[in-house]
Order: sequence, then C-alpha cells, then structure tokens
Amino acid sequence: MLAGSATAAGTTRYRAAHVPSARQGQFREWRGLALSSVGIGTYLGPDDDETDDHYAAAIERALLSGINVIDSAVNYRHQRSERAVGRALAKVVASGGVARDGVVVATKGGFLPFEGPPPPGLFGPSDLVAGCHCMTPRYLADQIERSRANLDLETIDIYYLHNPETQLGEVPRAAFNERLRAAFECLEGAAHDGRIGVYGTATWSGYRQPASARDFLSLPDLVALAAEVGGRQHHFRVVQLPYNLAMTEAFTLPNQPDGREPVSVLEAARRLGLYVMTSASIYQGQLARNLPPVLGQVMPGLHTDAQRALQFVRSTPGVGTALVGMRSEAHVVEAADLVKVAPVRWSVFQKLFAPA
Repeated sequence: MLAGSATAAGTTRYRAAHVPSARQGQFREWRGLALSSVGIGTYLGPDDDETDDHYAAAIERALLSGINVIDSAVNYRHQRSERAVGRALAKVVASGGVARDGVVVATKGGFLPFEGPPPPGLFGPSDLVAGCHCMTPRYLADQIERSRANLDLETIDIYYLHNPETQLGEVPRAAFNERLRAAFECLEGAAHDGRIGVYGTATWSGYRQPASARDFLSLPDLVALAAEVGGRQHHFRVVQLPYNLAMTEAFTLPNQPDGREPVSVLEAARRLGLYVMTSASIYQGQLARNLPPVLGQVMPGLHTDAQRALQFVRSTPGVGTALVGMRSEAHVVEAADLVKVAPVRWSVFQKLFAPA
C-alpha cells in the first residue's frame, strides 16, 4: 500500500510543479490543502479490461496535467474503477511524476459492489434497503478495507457515505437518524485510526429536495450529529452532490435551515465550513453539446460546450471541485484546458440567472 495521505505541503508542491505560477489560482484552498477546481470521476463504463486501461491512462494523464483530485466508489464498475485508480496512482508515484501526498483521493461506500452474492454474515436482512444499500458499522468497516485494498492506499483522503437518503425510502426518519449516528461513529473511528482522512456524504437527491420531501437531508443537522459523535474536532468536512446547468438546485433552492431564512446547500456548506464537490458536472455528457450561444459570450476563451458546462460549475460561488468523468486522455486534455482560463467573475456569472 502507498503510505501517507494528501498534505498541505504535498498539494502545494504539486500545484507549483504542475501548474504555471500565473494559473495557480485555479486551485482551491481547503484545510491547508490545494485542490484542483476540476477533478476526475470514474463512474461510467462497462466492467471490462479495456475500460480499466482507459481509466488508468486517463488518470495518469490527469495527474500530470494539473488535476490532483480523483473520485471513485467501491461499487463503480464492481470495484474495478477503484482498482484502476490504484494502479494508475501507483505507477505515477513510482515514476516520480507525482508524490502521494500531492493527490486527494476520494471514494464512497454504501451500495453493494459485489458481482455475485455478498459474503455471508456481512449484514442482516433488515440492514439492507432497496436490495442494494447498507450503512451499518460492520458493513462500512468492510467496505473501507476493500477500498483501501483496491486503491492500494494506506489512507483514503475523503470517504463518503454514499447516497444515505436511499434509506429513507424504506426506513422511518427516527430509525434513519439512529443508523446515521452509528455510521458516523464508525467513520470517526476510521479517521482516528488513519484509515481515512475526513468523511462526508455523497448524495443524489438528498440535498436537492424541498425540506418537506421524504428523502430530504438537512446539512446543519448532519454536521450537528457529527459534532455530537466526534466533538468539535469531528471529521465530517465535505459533501458531494449533483450540480450542473440543468440541475441548479444546489445554488438556487433555499432549502437548508439557517435561522429565520433557509439558504441553499452551497451557502449552508460555506457557513458550516464544508468543502463541496459536484458530481454530474456535465450531466454524464448530456451538456457537452448544443448549449445556448449566450454561454459562449459569458465564458470566452473556451472551445467546446463540455468546457463551458464545466466552467459554469466551477465558477459557481461555493463550489470547490467540479468532478467530471474522464474515460480517455482526450477528455483529460479537454478538461485540463480550463486551467488556462480563470473562472468566471461573479459580476459576469450572475447574468446567467438574470430574468430574460
């Protein structure tokens, strides 16, 4: 296993080595770390060797192109995406191209990742929701160890509880809160032992729903629960959710409780000191073509609609790193070109939300 984890010194060295000094503002500062504003995702693709090779090559290219954030999950392609990440990172580190402490690696646990039946005794029938989701301490501990082995990493920098709102489809809110507390206790223990750095929630719908929705998640409540479990120095420090030109709720929907007036989840995260990574930044390729011409006017210096869609996301106030799936080196080159262009200023960006 690769020893160590992402550090302030390591990510700062990475930024200095791989990004020209005039463009180092493309990185975001968080808890002393320097994170690229664009990160590589590993979700889509068939479960085959060819896709593994494509992902490994794309990750290598990304790490050498100024992108130092990698996102995966144990269930992506039945654990194969994590293994491709581990293979690529080990190769780049061994070659001296990148140091382990310069890279931020995130993964997730909660969904079943097995190609066949799960190992016996891993969870009971009542622990499994929707036939695919479990977040008991025993299960999460197993998944963390599987991910560490797949990624070949001593420490996973960011570990997400994957779509916990799935549980609310079958479990009452009170029981869900008890399960969430137990999960947080497990994750605090993993952080204390150095198996993970920090943890958070990677969601699909939970943070984008009205507060009245059955699967709604209150970010202030989750942070308060983490503080009850782990104290003031708890390790719940990051969230991931979908955000793109077609799914703007993270920025536009004031659904998170905050005093007298609710705020958006991006604003709530800012006030709570949490880092935000966005998934589906180009909506699994659906926003890579046929965008309105006005976006080209607001976002000059870009050549493709995929770049414009990604530029929109990373320019949104409150977004830390915009994740985008990259299964080829050509995708990496296209995304890495954003390093040459500054994010859109707020005075210009807000015109996209002005009434027609």
